[in-house]
Amino acid sequence: MRLTTTSLAATAALVLSVAATAQTDWPTYGHDPGNQRYSPLKQITTDNVSKLTRAWTYHLTVEAPTGAAAQQGEVAPAAGTPGRAGAPGRAGRGAGGGRGRTSEASPIMVGGILYMPTPYNRVVALEPETGKEVWHYDLGTANASTRGVEYWPGDATSPASIFFGTTDGRLLALNAKTGKLIPGFGNEGSVNMKVGIDNGFPSGNFSLSSPPKMYRNLIITGARVQESPSFGFAGDTRAWDAHTGKLVWQFHSVARPDEPGGDTWKGNSWEKRSGTNVWGLYSVDPQLGLVYLPYGSPSYDFYGGDREGANLYGNSLVALDANTGKVKWYFQAVHHDIWDYDLEAAPILFEVTRNRSKIPALALTSKTGLVFILDRRTGKPLYDVEERPVPKSEVPGEHTWPTEPFPVKPAPLSRMSFTPDDLAKVTPEHEAFCKELFSQEGGMAYGGPFTPYGLKTTINFPGTLGASNWHGGSYDPSLGYLFYNTLDLADIGKLNKNADGAPIPYTRNGFGRFWDGTKYWPCQAPPWGEMVAINVNTGEYAWRVPLGVVEELEAKGIKNTGTMNMGGSVATAGGLVFIAATNDRRIRAFESKTGKVLWESQMESGGYASPITYQGKDGKQYVVIVATGGGYYDRKPGDSVIAFALP
Repeated sequence: MRLTTTSLAATAALVLSVAATAQTDWPTYGHDPGNQRYSPLKQITTDNVSKLTRAWTYHLTVEAPTGAAAQQGEVAPAAGTPGRAGAPGRAGRGAGGGRGRTSEASPIMVGGILYMPTPYNRVVALEPETGKEVWHYDLGTANASTRGVEYWPGDATSPASIFFGTTDGRLLALNAKTGKLIPGFGNEGSVNMKVGIDNGFPSGNFSLSSPPKMYRNLIITGARVQESPSFGFAGDTRAWDAHTGKLVWQFHSVARPDEPGGDTWKGNSWEKRSGTNVWGLYSVDPQLGLVYLPYGSPSYDFYGGDREGANLYGNSLVALDANTGKVKWYFQAVHHDIWDYDLEAAPILFEVTRNRSKIPALALTSKTGLVFILDRRTGKPLYDVEERPVPKSEVPGEHTWPTEPFPVKPAPLSRMSFTPDDLAKVTPEHEAFCKELFSQEGGMAYGGPFTPYGLKTTINFPGTLGASNWHGGSYDPSLGYLFYNTLDLADIGKLNKNADGAPIPYTRNGFGRFWDGTKYWPCQAPPWGEMVAINVNTGEYAWRVPLGVVEELEAKGIKNTGTMNMGGSVATAGGLVFIAATNDRRIRAFESKTGKVLWESQMESGGYASPITYQGKDGKQYVVIVATGGGYYDRKPGDSVIAFALP
């Protein structure tokens, strides 16, 4: 794509526009292109946060209209009918007789409107001060990207637009003002994303589980593809013209023989390979013109005997020229992954101060809980990274990589190993349960980081939910602190031999979590969940505190256990870090400097998403969280979008 003076001027105007709205709005997932999840708002401070109260609640399970009118962006119900803020919601179509559906969505707020997908086949626009619907779009039998939507301000030839993917493999464009499909985009507002990536498997599954990211007038999209079997839809990253929906570039996430990294796949093992996809979130640097893409593992996740080699660009952060899709640099965080240790969190862009100079940097983490701080211009680590020997697989045909990269700083977010001395002893009953679980097969296999699954049941820290997951962290530029919520939960499983002639010789079986699944209590000693702060200028932890409470244990005097959690945080100029995430169904505000909890509020369901904050037209600062419960470790469903503000 050749850049003209006009396009450069438009880019500069867009950057200034985003910067201006970012002062009060939340215009994209992660707040800014670099995904700092930091708001400069400071109406809510450490002094007054204890006064926060619920401002409004929007219920997601409303009965959506059907028919052609709904498909074209039906106007919201009038006040006093189901669907307005605070109204009792009815189970929506496909809601399973009142059972809830989970959502990991973060809304965006731009231009005085809140936009978000719902798990009930709709995309909605709400008044950010009241939660009242402005419009909704009915997707019929499909659903929208799980975690959010993307906004584009448009230009002289195209209206302001809302872009998102669907569970049936389409990329849709809605008019941000009306909620109607934009006729000039693709086929009457829709692009079939399955074309060009099926690898000869036209019936395969493809969708977007996370929102796209805008760069100038390009819509950059990831991919959600299968984890098994090995062959199927490609996980390629692509860019589309925001005016027309036409494909602009496509990056092969599995390096081909004639491409850089092609020699990391033995023989023709690259061919028709699935996985190796960006199913999570990613970041853009408008000044450098780069998009930073965290890739997941190749398929199949737990046996790589049919893909000998390091397997680029699996488990790699890849920096592409956002205009062309050409590789600028890459950093592989896991070689030849057989643990499902995807990179899935958007890297956080910031500056590191060293010898009085500022270095453009980013922080990369993944399910492993290792945090790599890199120069975002080159991909070179700013703190030493060592290739350390890791255990070798004894499964026939598997050739594990002999080493894996470990940063010298920062230390891992959470535990990466296990011994029997680590068994939990929080109550006699729980200790007995865990000892019995561990004693299966004469005692489960265990070890240090990157212990491979074997033919005997193995305990793996961290598990596939990670020490961290898609939500990643947030960053406060005034402190130079990264904030992450961590999870200490192992997986257990082993590899079983399949019948001769099976597509994969070995698959993982006997899978479970290393916990009492009736209580969601892990079987290793607490803490089970923490909130941490890392000083990016030193690589050291500024503070570390338990995240969440187990009420049954608190009643027994057993404190500071932390809880299972999933969902991210937001930092503010008011000196606060807001996070829900925990399965005690609360939202909290931590003091950024110290990690002290200054406020919490009980919700009717768990908020397994990341909150946002913005300023409404009424001048108030709001904090909003989607709380639908359910998920991996909470059986209580909900359907709320909840806003908090000062009285």
